[in-house]
Amino acid sequence: MIFGHISNVNPEPYPQAIRFALDYLAKTNFDVMAPGRYPLKGDKIYVQVLDLETTPKAKNFPEIHRTFIDVQYLHSGTEIMGVSTDLGNNEIATEYNPERDILYYADAENEQELHCRPGNFAVFFPEDVHRTAIYNGTEKIRKIVVKIAMSEI
Repeated sequence: MIFGHISNVNPEPYPQAIRFALDYLAKTNFDVMAPGRYPLKGDKIYVQVLDLETTPKAKNFPEIHRTFIDVQYLHSGTEIMGVSTDLGNNEIATEYNPERDILYYADAENEQELHCRPGNFAVFFPEDVHRTAIYNGTEKIRKIVVKIAMSEI
């Protein structure tokens, strides 16, 4: 997992695909984009523009992906993201769906919280359990998620 702010990124240590995603996030005006999915490199790298409302932690299941990395960027609003390492000890709430590349856990062992403001980003790898769009109340947020196929790393 990588956590930072888009205004202060040293891209040198990151793989090219993650550098590509962070550069895209830094240079794109998301205020003028409609919510939806946009290809960046076919189906290997694409972006999702999401307008969401946060929910309390108990109402939002933690998730993992097996074939894609998430680069999640908070464009507006405030959210908390939960993250932990997947050690195989979490109870499965919803079995893995290969079409959506997602598995939901009932809860996340040793979950840590990241308190995010606009400009914060997190990179979640397949071993990172993550629970996003949570907050102690309802908050409207605009979230940008760049999905990167593991084959691009």
